[in-house]
Amino acid sequence: MLRMAWRLGIDIGGTFTDVAIVNEVTGGIGVVKVPTTPGDFAQGVLNGLGKALAVGPVDPAAVALLAHGTTVVTNALLERKGARCGFIATRGFRDLLELRRSSKASLYDLLQDGPDILVPRRFRFEITERIDAQGEVVLPLAENEIPRLIEAIRAADLEAVSVSLMFSFLNDAHERRLGTRLREALPGVAVFLSCEVLPEIREFERASTTSVCAYVAPLLTSYLARLADATAALKLPPLHVMGSSGGILDIPECLRMPAAVVESGPAAGVVAASLIGRQLGIADLISFDMGGTTAKASVISGGEIAVTAEYEVGGAANAKRWLHGTGHPIRVPVIDLAEVSAGGGSIAWLDDGGALKIGPHSAGAVPGPAAYGRGGTRPTVTDANVVLGYLDPASPLAGDLVVDRAAASGAIARDVAEPLGVSVEEGAAKILEIVNANMCEALRIVSIERGLDPRDFSLVAFGGAGPLHAVALAAELAIPEVIIPPAPGAFSALGLVASDVKRDYSRTLYADLGTIGPAQVGDVVSEMEADGAAMLARAGLAPEACAMQRSADLRYPRQAYELTVPFEGGEVTRASLDRLMTTFHQRHEQTYGHANPGEPVQMVNLRVTAVGRIPAIRIRQETQPARRDVRQRPAWFPEVGTVMAAVHRREELAPGTTIAGPCIIDALDCTAVIPPGWTGRVDADGYIHVRRS
Repeated sequence: MLRMAWRLGIDIGGTFTDVAIVNEVTGGIGVVKVPTTPGDFAQGVLNGLGKALAVGPVDPAAVALLAHGTTVVTNALLERKGARCGFIATRGFRDLLELRRSSKASLYDLLQDGPDILVPRRFRFEITERIDAQGEVVLPLAENEIPRLIEAIRAADLEAVSVSLMFSFLNDAHERRLGTRLREALPGVAVFLSCEVLPEIREFERASTTSVCAYVAPLLTSYLARLADATAALKLPPLHVMGSSGGILDIPECLRMPAAVVESGPAAGVVAASLIGRQLGIADLISFDMGGTTAKASVISGGEIAVTAEYEVGGAANAKRWLHGTGHPIRVPVIDLAEVSAGGGSIAWLDDGGALKIGPHSAGAVPGPAAYGRGGTRPTVTDANVVLGYLDPASPLAGDLVVDRAAASGAIARDVAEPLGVSVEEGAAKILEIVNANMCEALRIVSIERGLDPRDFSLVAFGGAGPLHAVALAAELAIPEVIIPPAPGAFSALGLVASDVKRDYSRTLYADLGTIGPAQVGDVVSEMEADGAAMLARAGLAPEACAMQRSADLRYPRQAYELTVPFEGGEVTRASLDRLMTTFHQRHEQTYGHANPGEPVQMVNLRVTAVGRIPAIRIRQETQPARRDVRQRPAWFPEVGTVMAAVHRREELAPGTTIAGPCIIDALDCTAVIPPGWTGRVDADGYIHVRRS
């Protein structure tokens, strides 16, 4: 076996589980794809690792980093398969999780589903105590009520409990005392305190985030324990998990804050896009990730990944959403993603009016698209790509998955083409037209709706299906350049091994920014930075590899929402607070189109991100000598119809090569399409830059 430093990243997709193998010395990439195992995701991960170690060749002792993007938290919330958990509130606030903010997703819909509740009312308990809005004790904690709470939790056989008492973010004495008593008496029950999870203003969001942690913790603990034991048996290093804000966490830190990994997998792809932006010297990018089930977009502006703390998951419609009022709010930093049900496995169907729809249902890994020959019979986006000639039946996907063009044609003919009275090719083209329109909407959300012009950005296309569709999306939105990175089909797995260790901390400090004393701000920041430094030390990172990034949630008076603004490091002074205020005015102008520099600015929360730098890697595509024969296959393009398109193998495209559309680029993990009127150029590291001819 080769003895050199390697990094392994494992990402679970809707159809395939990807393992990226990166050589730290050369930047060379290996990719292993195995079918995702929906009934037991851990088994797919272990299958992928076993195959990677077998074909690497990788010596487990030479692996420097092992990182994983997990969907366990999201799936538990979407499928309602979390723990049997309880909730403890201040007396009189038992129904906080159900009352929420008394808002509706649709004001006039009398038949709409009610909000989803993680904790049934019979498991929601109260305790006598009260702290006021200044953090002063109004009613002492009723210690004599705690034994009855403990017995009720035992009798209900609960696996986890969340505790969220009024104003504990200002004074956590009652909450911590209650937590100590519960942990002592119930060692087998996971106890989550809101003062440890989210010491921030906004009672419902704080309670919801804490309850989400309790709901998913037992399942996440079991899942990660199995993987940790299995990877240790393989002599691999300790497993790390990707966090939603774009950094990895070790397992103990992950289990302290399970809500921090709710968007674990999608975050990795954006991190990888940011990495190649730095490598290529491109500061403004839109990342586009199309997999088997969904398509996701995010923006990197000025080299910075867009992050939001306003996020909901789950809900009455059983889908991820952004503050529509029926999901579970999670007040932790999450990479700002727009997601649509548009993946390779998304099913095409006709509604009662005869209109063609794509998704939200997906064929997934089982049974998969009709073309995969695994029992799927419904037409999917992948089947449309097969029928139009983009996917080669003679070139097995992922190395061993044979493509059945006849099955794909039959499914589209039966469910789409014949009912619409069109040919099979026209039916397939309509499927792509609709799915591309859906995905354009995601790109608009992260760019135009954020006040950004997509014409100023390059589009990084990845995921198993991203490069198939990316140029069509770029043409629609006038994006000048599409970048197809090495190993796009396993690109999110690459992001896992390029991420720093990262943990986010926050504290509410509600004050007028213009009059608050710098020392008061400095004390709160210093406390959070001390927590971050301790976390990085536990992770084994040297002090010189660690950094603290500050920010603040600011707003104008009478606003009910905040903007998160970067805050410079060093000693907090009156001058640094004034500069923070100026930055807020500028950010408000950019985001909303107006600012009020004469208005006071309110500080709501202070934030610190503790970052442990991992040595950067340079990602490059290794090439092989090109064959002499010219390959072609028929493919359909809206501009010219069916033509013979040149077919290139990705690994044979040497740096400096120029390829003109219409053409197709085949690879083990992904296929890319360059339509007529566009030209691709291969740079020194093997990235393909596609622009209009």
